[in-house]
Amino acid sequence: MQIDSVNEPLIAIRISQYPTDNLDEFLLLGRSNVGKSSFINTLIERKNFARTSSKPGKTQTLNFYLVNNNFYLVDVPGYGYASVSKDTQKKFGLMIEDYLKTRTNLKHVFLLVDYRHKPTEDDILMYNFLKYYDLNITIVATKYDKVTKNNRAKQDKLIRNAFSLKEEDSFIPFSTITKKGRMEVLDIISSDLNK
Repeated sequence: MQIDSVNEPLIAIRISQYPTDNLDEFLLLGRSNVGKSSFINTLIERKNFARTSSKPGKTQTLNFYLVNNNFYLVDVPGYGYASVSKDTQKKFGLMIEDYLKTRTNLKHVFLLVDYRHKPTEDDILMYNFLKYYDLNITIVATKYDKVTKNNRAKQDKLIRNAFSLKEEDSFIPFSTITKKGRMEVLDIISSDLNK
């Protein structure tokens, strides 16, 4: 798939602000600081289109990026942000739940985890929450390039075991530096768009 155009995101806090054109949507979820903005920028081949920040909890809305006038990448607030108040965390949680419950045009969820570390309790809770809604999920392990070749088999196993992934479950190691995993993610999007 070639990315020809990306629009500035449509920003929403509540259901009434979501796009109404019924195009397919692909949700990006992950802990704060897992690299969602860098993941988006790598996918769409644009520098700093999605704003990256060293401060966790920067995304506080649902951001709908219209790609190729054909589908949306939907970026939501990260979870597990220590610097954000409990009330705000709860608000983010409800915002994400509202989205999941109401979007019939949601085709696939990419759950981003940090390849360098064992998935957190929050990651596993989120994965099980998505499974409960019977959604198509791919685990994307970011920062793959930051793990030495010798340790990668160990990390693959650690992540697969943490989520109890079966052989057929979708798992993509991803690097914004080498672009590893980019084509696999785009292939999933292409395939889902044609269903």
